Amino acid sequence: MTDIVTDKQAVTSVPVHPTIAHRWSPRALDPAVRISSERLRALLEAARWAPSFGNTQPARYLVGRRGEPAFDKIFGVLNRGNQQWAGNAAALLLAVALTSNEKGELPYAEYGAGLASENLVLQAVAEGLVAHQMAGFDHEAAAAAFNLPAHVRPLVVIAVGALGDPDELSERNQGRERAPRERVPLAEFAFTGEWGTPAFE
Repeated sequence: MTDIVTDKQAVTSVPVHPTIAHRWSPRALDPAVRISSERLRALLEAARWAPSFGNTQPARYLVGRRGEPAFDKIFGVLNRGNQQWAGNAAALLLAVALTSNEKGELPYAEYGAGLASENLVLQAVAEGLVAHQMAGFDHEAAAAAFNLPAHVRPLVVIAVGALGDPDELSERNQGRERAPRERVPLAEFAFTGEWGTPAFE
C-alpha cells in the first residue's frame, strides 16, 4: 500500500466527539479484511437502539458479508460507479424502512431508518472500521432480489470495511478520496430569531 488516507478529521469550530470527527465515507477499502460476526452484530445492535417516532422502530437491514449470497445480491443492484469499489467491502447492508405495520402507517419511517443507520455507521468507526452510505442503486431491483413486501422501502446501501489503498480506485475516485472534507459554515447552518440570522458566527 502506498498512501492510505487516514487523516480526514472534521475541522470544527469547537471539539466534537472523536467518533463523529473521524467519521467519513471512503471508497478505498481493503479486500483482505473480513468482519467478524461479533463486530457485525455490534453494528446492528447500535442501529437497533436508535430513537424512532413513538418507538415504532421502522429500520430493518438486509445483511451480507463478502462471499455470502446476500452480499452478491446487494452488490448486483448497485450502480456501475459504486460497483467499481464496493466489492472490496467486508459487508454490504441494505437499509430499508417499514412504512406501515398492523397499526397503520408509520410516521417518519425514513427519518427513523436514517437515525438507525447513523448509529450503525458511528459504531463502525468505534470498531475501527469505516462505512460508506450509497443511494446509487436500483431500488426496484433490490426489492425484487429480496422479495420485499410493498410496505418495505429500500433506502440506502452501506458498505462496511477497513481502509484500503486509494491507488486501486479510478482516477476520479482517487481525487475524491484525497480531497479535504467540506461542510457549509455554522453561520449558514444554524439560525436564530428568523431565517438567515446566524445562531453562531
